[in-house]
Amino acid sequence: MLVGGVDDAFALRERWPDALIMGEVHGRRVDGFDFGNSTTAIARADLAGRRLIQRTSAGTQGVVAAAGADAILLGSFVCAAALVRYVERINPDLLSLVAMGMRGERPAPEDEACAELLAARLEHRPLDADALLHDLVHGGAGARFEEDSEDFPRSDVDYCLTLDTFDFVMRVAPRDGLLVATRHDV
Repeated sequence: MLVGGVDDAFALRERWPDALIMGEVHGRRVDGFDFGNSTTAIARADLAGRRLIQRTSAGTQGVVAAAGADAILLGSFVCAAALVRYVERINPDLLSLVAMGMRGERPAPEDEACAELLAARLEHRPLDADALLHDLVHGGAGARFEEDSEDFPRSDVDYCLTLDTFDFVMRVAPRDGLLVATRHDV
């Protein structure tokens, strides 16, 4: 379940006490959340059968703002090929690629690059993905991650900037007044 506010996340956990809350405010895990926004921490966790509530400073804010869209798909490098196949299969009349950025205040290099990659693939244009990813790892996107940081572990860079790892997309749809992301195999 994707929410816009910290209070919304805690309210949902009151409704579902076994739920886990993940996310951040300005990149830092919120006191009382089970996880921050680190992919490394999530990859180590046993989440089987668990309900997750997520609140972030950019991504979930964008989803909440787009709640009236016909369809919302969550995009990333790790599922880029699956996302492109899914979009080509549904063949929408209109498609918007939205790079969420840093707290919605300024562009994030990795978000801009992911949108660029997806656009190139959808338009069947050549793009040197290896060079794109190399620039991210060694440029601004990778620079804010630190080896021993709980909120920004360096290993997150490898998790997030690995191309085409998963063959599914995450689609967000309203369910009982909530925005719920579910996995759709492609």
